[in-house]
Amino acid sequence: MAVLEVHKIEEKYQAKNGEIIALKEINFCVEKGEFISIVGPSGCGKSTLLSIIAGVMKPTAGVVLVNGEKIEGISPHIGYMLQKDNLLEWRTIYNNVILGLEIQNNKTPENIERVIQLLKTYDLYDFKDKYPSQLSGGMRQRVALIRTLAINPDILLLDEAFSALDYQTRLMVTNDVYQILKKEQITTLMVTHDIPEGISMGDKIIILSHRPAIVKEVLSIDFEEEQRTPLNCRKNPKFSMYFNYIWKELGSDG
Repeated sequence: MAVLEVHKIEEKYQAKNGEIIALKEINFCVEKGEFISIVGPSGCGKSTLLSIIAGVMKPTAGVVLVNGEKIEGISPHIGYMLQKDNLLEWRTIYNNVILGLEIQNNKTPENIERVIQLLKTYDLYDFKDKYPSQLSGGMRQRVALIRTLAINPDILLLDEAFSALDYQTRLMVTNDVYQILKKEQITTLMVTHDIPEGISMGDKIIILSHRPAIVKEVLSIDFEEEQRTPLNCRKNPKFSMYFNYIWKELGSDG
């Protein structure tokens, strides 16, 4: 059974010039451990779709199922990571990471032990008593990811999560994040306007059309790499083939 099922999602809203249809009959499924990139023209509703999946917005029509259960409002099964790391500057790295557990009133010994293990595994334990202002942009983003993973979500949503970083840092952070998510077997959906980022990280790419957005295609990505990383994917001969295909698809209904 799919971890995530999106069935006939539609989103309409009122504007000055009448009713706008943002999303139309959006359907797709995601299997456990898959990394799905969502790309589409600017303003087509990518972030709106993610907000609906997260339970932050209620769709005009359709349902979202997580592990076969309908999502009604914000779900503890889903972690949501935005463009800004939103770390609290007055809290230490450790206290930032356990924030979600505090909000959920779920600071069990098992969960605290998991937090400690995550910090150690991903080279943040030595910084646990530091403050966010003392960390680089890349390390801050890693802290934000660990904070999201601490609540043990089944699904992670990334909404342009790396776009605030400079190019070189972004390449390194996406490499780090990809390997963390694959190791932890976290099912991930990532909205990005950066096609190379989507290709280098995604097992599949959902290509949305111009508004009203429909799913034009779900494209499987296979680089045939034994030890796949986003960095080595960018050097793979198939990379430009995928890029050219997606670029053409994004422009074909303009």
